[in-house]
Amino acid sequence: MSHAPRARTVLSCTLLIASLGAGLAACDTSEGSPLASAPYDAARQISFNGLPEGRDADPAKPLEVTATGQEGRITDVVAADAQGRRVAGELSADGSRWHSTSPLAAGAQYTVRVSTEDQEGAPGVRRLGFRTAAGKKALKVQFGPDAGTYGVGQPVTAELSAAVKDPRARAVVERALKVESEPAVEGSWYWVEDDLLHYRPRTYWPAGATVRARSSLEGIKVAKGLYGAATAPLKLTIGDKVEAVTDASSHYMTVKRNDEVINTIPVTTGKPGYATRNGVKVVLGKEYFVRMRGTSIGIPRGTNDSYDLPVYYATRVTWSGEYLHAAPWSVDSQGYANVSHGCTGMSTGNAAWFYENVREGDIVKVVGSWGGAMDPFGNGFGDWNVPWEKWRKGSALFDVTEQQRDRVRAPRLRPRV
Repeated sequence: MSHAPRARTVLSCTLLIASLGAGLAACDTSEGSPLASAPYDAARQISFNGLPEGRDADPAKPLEVTATGQEGRITDVVAADAQGRRVAGELSADGSRWHSTSPLAAGAQYTVRVSTEDQEGAPGVRRLGFRTAAGKKALKVQFGPDAGTYGVGQPVTAELSAAVKDPRARAVVERALKVESEPAVEGSWYWVEDDLLHYRPRTYWPAGATVRARSSLEGIKVAKGLYGAATAPLKLTIGDKVEAVTDASSHYMTVKRNDEVINTIPVTTGKPGYATRNGVKVVLGKEYFVRMRGTSIGIPRGTNDSYDLPVYYATRVTWSGEYLHAAPWSVDSQGYANVSHGCTGMSTGNAAWFYENVREGDIVKVVGSWGGAMDPFGNGFGDWNVPWEKWRKGSALFDVTEQQRDRVRAPRLRPRV
């Protein structure tokens, strides 16, 4: 057998390697190339404006970097705080000046890296660290509810330590408040008051979802003299989808878990003059025992409608005192007539079952009542009674979001031929 082909192959590879080596040698100009040398110290060429010695920098003032003399120019500036938030800025065309275009955070540690080049193109670098002064007034955010497991109707709340009225300031706050879920769903904040926001998805949370809320507002300027403070994150777990629908006209309540009926309970709701509110409510809490008195809802003591009763297995759905509870005194009317003062009453056994099978955040819906509508805010969580399109308009970012949507939806025009 001849080995000539193998020998020729080896020879060819050797020539190829030698050729590549020659090519590399021809391109190796490290001895005379300014780009191949390590960056020089550009401390003499660069000065920082607005950074007082011995004191923290004013976060309300822009950061300015200038190239001194004619020896070189600025090619790039990277400024970021310890959280990795970068500062936006603009570099002049001639490379003589860079200035920040986004506000600095208060009470933050910053690192700045300035890249330069001299007249011969050799790269230089200067690094600097500084700290900004704390804001005069801190805006604190408290997420709610407490960490735990909740029903599919539970909104996330954000309480602010100060009122924020200006639309631009509200947008700054809202951009920093993030709510994420797994699986992901569409959702939005709604400004209930100047110091209170609610967040809910378009429809109920998916059963079994994990919901996280966090804030990146720390140190961020909200308004003149007002800067965001650090905020503890929040994690919620969503349980099964439990929904109770009470038909006040038929006097029955249907309870579903994950859209399957698990119980149908005869009930009584509010009588004329005390009719139960229609609409979607969210379970606020459970109390094994409550003392219910007519005076709490404005009924004078000693009148025909006056009452003072011990109540067990009480599930609260409004702050003003609407419950679903045991009402053994009205068992004969349950399933037939509405005789309560606004609460949903049932037998002790049924009330105990309901009490054990619902949690905070579960849905309670009332239909067919002569009563008014559940207040969306101020008396519990009536958030789900606000149509989604109206809810989205309660966000400070609504106009920005709509513009983005319009750009996505806009048809692409065909180029003229």
